[in-house]
Amino acid sequence: MNIEEYRDFCLQLKGVTEELPFGPEVLVFKVMGKMFALTDIDSFEFINLKCDPERAITLREEYDGISPGWHMNKTHWNSVKTCGDVPEERIKELIRHSYDLVAASLPKKSREELMLL
Repeated sequence: MNIEEYRDFCLQLKGVTEELPFGPEVLVFKVMGKMFALTDIDSFEFINLKCDPERAITLREEYDGISPGWHMNKTHWNSVKTCGDVPEERIKELIRHSYDLVAASLPKKSREELMLL
């Protein structure tokens, strides 16, 4: 997966916007204003994704390319290497998992708006 494919995949999800809130080098994707994925634009070495805490541990044990989220809450975020042992389809599934977790945590009004998109 390259950065363009990553970007296209994230933007096709409902209610997603892209931003650069941490400076011009960090691309952040948000669902209804809440962050679910981010990466360094220049290197695209890894993607930080939100993850269910129990599943995060399992994934870290299963893949060398998944580690606790860099500069993130290590319980709820994983860093997923883009050029490692994590297959592209698994990366896409983990992006969707992150999106779903964040979408489910939105206030009721935002969840209802998201359903209408």
